[in-house]
Amino acid sequence: MPAFTFEKISPPVRRAPAATTPKKPRGVISQMIDRFAERRARRALQGERVPKRGDERAAE
Repeated sequence: MPAFTFEKISPPVRRAPAATTPKKPRGVISQMIDRFAERRARRALQGERVPKRGDERAAE
């Protein structure tokens, strides 16, 4: 007969789903970068829509 035995211990049973952690507020630097990126994207879109004056004269 062995001097000791190993017992299997089952993990604890989860009764409720894990609570979702609330999102942390974004940092000031992240917000500033987002603002710059939005403005740059808007400028790029406006640049595609409106032809420049030099382009209009060259087309004539």
